[in-house]
Amino acid sequence: MDWVQLTTEEQLAILDDTSSLHPQLIFKHSTQCGISSMILRSFSANTDHPDSGFNYFVLDLLAFRNLSNAIAEKYGIVHQSPQVLLIKDGVVVAHASHYGILELDLNEFV
Repeated sequence: MDWVQLTTEEQLAILDDTSSLHPQLIFKHSTQCGISSMILRSFSANTDHPDSGFNYFVLDLLAFRNLSNAIAEKYGIVHQSPQVLLIKDGVVVAHASHYGILELDLNEFV
């Protein structure tokens, strides 16, 4: 799984536009939280995730809190950490936080 660092609102706009072609996944990660780090490692190691058709983004919440707030406002999903948002056709079709992230079956959205 190749993660792209999400750092700008311009990237977010492109991500949103591209979601009509491929599902886009945002992982909101707190780099100082042990649980967030463990969930990110476990999620990344899951071999059941689709190899293609998805774009995977990770957002460092400590460095880019304003972008996290913009995402919460744009998609109407209350901020949590760690949190995953799956965006397809410009809307969030699935989201989860904490250990619920590990229960997401991304193959349902290919």
